[in-house]
Amino acid sequence: MKNQLLLCFLFLSAFGYSQKKVLQTKFISEKIEIDGRLDENTWQTAAIANDFIMFDPDNGKAIPENKRTEVKVLYDNDAIYIGAIMYDENPGKILREITQRDNFGTSDLFGVFINGFNDGQQDFQFFVNAADGQADCITTDTNGEDYSWDAVWKSKAVITDKGWVVEMRIPYAALRFSGENKQTWGLNFFREIRRDRHKYTWNFIDSKLGTFTQQTGVLEGIENIKPPTRLFLLPYSSFYVNANAQQKTYGTLKGGLDLKYGINDAFTLDMILIPDFGQTKYDDQILNLGPFEQQFNENRPFFTEGTDLFSKGNLVYSRRIGGNPINYPTAEANEEIIDNPASVNLINALKVSGRTKNGLGIGILNAVTEKTSASIRNNDTQEVRKEVVEPLANYNVLVLDQRFRKNSSVAFVNTNVTRNGSFRDGNVTALAWDLNTKKNTYNLSGDFKYSYINDVENKKGINSQLNFSETSGKYRYGFGGNIVTKDFDNNDLGINFETNYYSLYGNTSYRILNPTKVFNSFNAYLNLYSQFQKETGKIQSSNINLEINSKNKKNHFFGLGIDANAVETYDYYEPRTADRYVIKPTKIGGYLYVSTNYNNSFAIDVNPSYAFFDEAGRNSYGFSIGPRYRFNDKLSLNYNFNFFRQNNNKGYIDSINDDMNSATPNTIVFANRNVITYSNTLSGKYSLNSQMTFNISLRQYWSYAENKNTLSLEQNGRLADFAGYTTNKNSSFYSWNADLSYSWWFAPGSQVSVLYRNNAGAFGRDINKEFKDNVTNLLNNDALSHVFSISVRYFIDYNQVKNKF
Repeated sequence: MKNQLLLCFLFLSAFGYSQKKVLQTKFISEKIEIDGRLDENTWQTAAIANDFIMFDPDNGKAIPENKRTEVKVLYDNDAIYIGAIMYDENPGKILREITQRDNFGTSDLFGVFINGFNDGQQDFQFFVNAADGQADCITTDTNGEDYSWDAVWKSKAVITDKGWVVEMRIPYAALRFSGENKQTWGLNFFREIRRDRHKYTWNFIDSKLGTFTQQTGVLEGIENIKPPTRLFLLPYSSFYVNANAQQKTYGTLKGGLDLKYGINDAFTLDMILIPDFGQTKYDDQILNLGPFEQQFNENRPFFTEGTDLFSKGNLVYSRRIGGNPINYPTAEANEEIIDNPASVNLINALKVSGRTKNGLGIGILNAVTEKTSASIRNNDTQEVRKEVVEPLANYNVLVLDQRFRKNSSVAFVNTNVTRNGSFRDGNVTALAWDLNTKKNTYNLSGDFKYSYINDVENKKGINSQLNFSETSGKYRYGFGGNIVTKDFDNNDLGINFETNYYSLYGNTSYRILNPTKVFNSFNAYLNLYSQFQKETGKIQSSNINLEINSKNKKNHFFGLGIDANAVETYDYYEPRTADRYVIKPTKIGGYLYVSTNYNNSFAIDVNPSYAFFDEAGRNSYGFSIGPRYRFNDKLSLNYNFNFFRQNNNKGYIDSINDDMNSATPNTIVFANRNVITYSNTLSGKYSLNSQMTFNISLRQYWSYAENKNTLSLEQNGRLADFAGYTTNKNSSFYSWNADLSYSWWFAPGSQVSVLYRNNAGAFGRDINKEFKDNVTNLLNNDALSHVFSISVRYFIDYNQVKNKF
């Protein structure tokens, strides 16, 4: 009888967890002060959301009574208010590291997730940590969390003798919802008790399912509110001082305006009227010996904020906008290139994005870059001529994304780059789909892309993939395929490395859904991938990969991986010549990864790796070590050292063409080389409070490739000795970057930034193996540049200005 009662209780509990909780809110006319006290009378009569349930690690477990959480919601004509009490039997142990915005740090956390359309597709998430810091993001199941999105809202966190309290005011201008008189919103609350690494939600999130945003509760009671006029102005002024050995110090004053306007309740216009990206993070450049360009992260805020729609089809690489010029200048024998711009200036850019109440998402991105020329001097006459390396260009993206059944979508995407005059134009069109079963147990996704290049010779190409996977439960699997034709080219506004192939792949995984006696979490993944050259059918890649990731009861992370190429493969990219390939040997390698619990004042990451090839003397090994120390809640430092060595690596270095009438080289030269890489990075912060932070970021990088002997590529893909080649093709690249910055959020959405930066880089063929000399020479190099800048940005909300007047 007892067993039957227990089973009945468990069934009813599971049934209750699977239902959406409902919270009623009420309208208020009383003014609420955001001070973390919840002492206004109106808070006392509000309905309470409680009975939180663990999301991770012990999914489905109720929150202990001594850590119970109570949340209330109120609203007026301008904003929604959230009051949360997080009880804790030991308030002195609440972790509360002070960090800058969008960085949780080692702190307890409270969050509210809001979906104004209650369609299970996209959450607006707002977080406050126990140190009174803010974070916000837009979340979708497809793309995860996007913390580049920033809203303007108010919050206050206060530690009490019973735990801690959060009070929040989120204006309607920071949300998206319909214009209906009676609102029904998707709603969930989140709490993390950091010292335990326990995460809880108000509405149960079942980790067996492959969705997060569809498992929210419901907020009811908001009536007769009107979406406000969403007009935000962000004027800014920046002052820069630049200096290096070639030029004297000079100052530049810049000013401009960013604009955000809510066209209606669903669509928003973002516009840069005068761009200024002078304080964006530097790029981590490397010695690139491969056949493909290095891909950089996008650090410019305009191109990172709210890009969910523009990521459909994976067609947009926004670094193309304002990136390298499309052409390289040509100089005669008696000419010298004296100025060749490394990038193109952005004139302006705008985005329009949003979604209708019927689930149709529309995104438009447009940007214009200026005409750019190189300067070439005639050494005989000293005359200087200009050559256009990038004409006036227009970049455009159109996305139509139809969501249905709350968990599926079909999208149409078009990207277009039109350059003025007789320069190359590019156009890519795609159809992408992401289909899920009603219970989110299976997924069918894929896309079909068509590219058209208008150039000296027009090119048309296709890229298509199809994937099927199980997305729920402990055991999951997936399989799919991909085909790319030879002339597919999306590189005008996207990035694509490999073409002219088809591939097949499959994977399976296992995970625990609740802790065991040893592990809080455990995941194992097995992946198989094979790629074939489309025209010949030769195998280009054959990879087997096993990964295991785990976290023990003390929240230390342990991972390992084994990676194997079981058969010889044919590399059609490394020779840099059409229809030529080099045969790559079989390989097996592995790595370990250990990361101790970041809750501790001292933590460390260690990652050794090793691989050996079926080729005499050829192997690679390396390690990284990253200690970090949190001195107190204000000061912390993180250091990381990386070392990687490749012995007897084989790679392309040159092509020789003895026949001037032939476009195909007679000899493709490879090198047998050792490649060694070192890097040191140091980052740290000192936070005066949640609005003021000093940051430091340093990076030193050195990588060199020392050629031992040269080889020629035979027609059969094998390498043979080539003793007649004497040109020095060693490579050595050094770089140094240092950023010292101060950031002060002096008002909601308004910021003062002070930055000092110095950086230098050098590439050479001669290798000096004295590490100390290389660092010293680089810092004393004439190329070392210094930048000091001050930027002030002020947020203006039209509604606040209107109310004042």
